[in-house]
Amino acid sequence: MILRKLFAIGLGPRVSSVVTRGPLVEMTKSASSDMSEFRTVFSKAKHIAIITGAGVSAESGIPTFRGSSGYWRKWLSQDIATPEAFFRNPSLVWEFYHYRREIMQSKRPNAAHLAIAECEARLRKQGRSVVVITQVIDDLHHQAGSTHVLKIHGSLFETRCVSCGHVTVNQRSPICAALEGKGSPEPDASDAKIPPELLPRCEKNNCHGLLRPNVIWFGETLDSHVLTKVEAVLDTCDLCLVVGTSSIVYPAAMFAPQVASRGVPVAEFNTNTTPETARFTYHFQGPCGTVLPLALACHESEVK
Repeated sequence: MILRKLFAIGLGPRVSSVVTRGPLVEMTKSASSDMSEFRTVFSKAKHIAIITGAGVSAESGIPTFRGSSGYWRKWLSQDIATPEAFFRNPSLVWEFYHYRREIMQSKRPNAAHLAIAECEARLRKQGRSVVVITQVIDDLHHQAGSTHVLKIHGSLFETRCVSCGHVTVNQRSPICAALEGKGSPEPDASDAKIPPELLPRCEKNNCHGLLRPNVIWFGETLDSHVLTKVEAVLDTCDLCLVVGTSSIVYPAAMFAPQVASRGVPVAEFNTNTTPETARFTYHFQGPCGTVLPLALACHESEVK
């Protein structure tokens, strides 16, 4: 159902504006903050979908690069993370992503990541499933131990060749010699202006094509193969958690409301309410690393 809706809008170009649409369900009450009630629902759920956003990574010290405070030099990420920007100035775009890669390689999973991974491992032994659908492009869910992770916006630690299309994991630091020491975020920092031939290049079959980060940029469509998997998870889950996401980036922002529209409980964990809060069954306000471990801890009814 969700994937069919995405095909109707061109497989969901990544945008940051709120899409106008009619209500999916008629709300008769505000979202509950009753943790005991949520825990009872959680104890009975067999297939749990957890949608995570930048708020989870922010608690590990990773900048969100969104909003008025999300500047890198004089640009917002929306100015740099586009195919057009890469075509015009690949050196500048790679400086930005080199800076992000170096930051992320120094960070570690926080309590929210660890709680999700522990929950997945524990429930797997009970014949229950936990799948993470994430908007973030870092590797912290995997570092924490989560094994079922669907990255709808790609991965910062993968590259894709613009010539042959080859995708590979790449965790080199720096990713190429010319980027070493580059990428300063300071507003007065000079652009490196690295020649394209010195930027990351494809090593498959002597291709030598220019590499780009294997992430979904603004204006690009999401991977249909990933969306097919997301649809299967969301169509079968009997509990959905929305963790650390602003619920304004479409098409991902429609995932949880669509789940709620078929009567499945949805619980939101965030430091603030979002435009979708009123559609959900539960809302728990506070840092994800504080609230989520309480929500996902072993329930008294679970078989030890």
